[in-house]
Amino acid sequence: MDSPARALPPSSAPIGEVLVDWFAGAARDLPWRRPDTDPWAVLVSEVMLQQTPVARVEPVWREWVTRWPTPAALAAASPAEVIRAWGKLGYPRRALRLRETAVALTERHGGVVPADVAALEALPGIGTYTARAVACFGHGQPQPVVDTNVRRVVARLVHGRAEAAPARTADLTDVAALAPADPGRAVRFAVAVMELGALVCVARTPRCAACPVRGDCAWRLAGYPASDGPPRRVQRFAGTDRQVRGRLLDVLRAAEGPVAAPELDAAWDDAAQRSRCLDSLVADGLVEQTADGRFTLPA
Repeated sequence: MDSPARALPPSSAPIGEVLVDWFAGAARDLPWRRPDTDPWAVLVSEVMLQQTPVARVEPVWREWVTRWPTPAALAAASPAEVIRAWGKLGYPRRALRLRETAVALTERHGGVVPADVAALEALPGIGTYTARAVACFGHGQPQPVVDTNVRRVVARLVHGRAEAAPARTADLTDVAALAPADPGRAVRFAVAVMELGALVCVARTPRCAACPVRGDCAWRLAGYPASDGPPRRVQRFAGTDRQVRGRLLDVLRAAEGPVAAPELDAAWDDAAQRSRCLDSLVADGLVEQTADGRFTLPA
């Protein structure tokens, strides 16, 4: 965080304009941000990026958009192919939902990703954030796009709070109020404020000295008050059902055919947890049980 000696006075330009100019030099070179990226590829990136770091997403995203460059191509793939291609991204139910989205796009929209937010929200697995992100980043529509990073920036910059409150409708209004009036710059602002939260205004150790709008930051001006909410819980992974489900899927992805239950035993020692996780994978449609009692990825 800044010391008082390093603090900046408020900027003379509107915050949104400052962030767009900052982004021009600070933006990461991510493939889904390039001008030739179509809305389908943007949609794929947004689904993959949910709760998953950029470094893990980028190679898988490149493989997917090469292998399935259109919704129709993915819709024609089997669920098993999709789950295998998803690999280690985590939360593999997203892979099946993305395929369901591809089917819906093919059947309802002629294989074209719509630009209308309401039409996007009507697709399987597409919520408010993803719909607005695709409309904005894929179709160039000025939309307030609010993810966890953006909510944290707005909480500090506008409201003077260390952490964002639970998601609320007013978040969209707050972000829209900061956006430049020019439509093209408003689109750039949507990704710029997201980048600021990802690179500078981070959760634990914000890099306030590098922030281009620190002179306007209500949190800094208030003396960086600590969060008055409940302490953040660190999500562990080791030993969780998520880890066990991933281990079981690893075995099935590597198998050339159905796998007998004893072959899955080596994936995890705790038999009760292993059985519970296997049942949950079947319930989620990620695994099927054959007539002879073996297990396989869905056909």
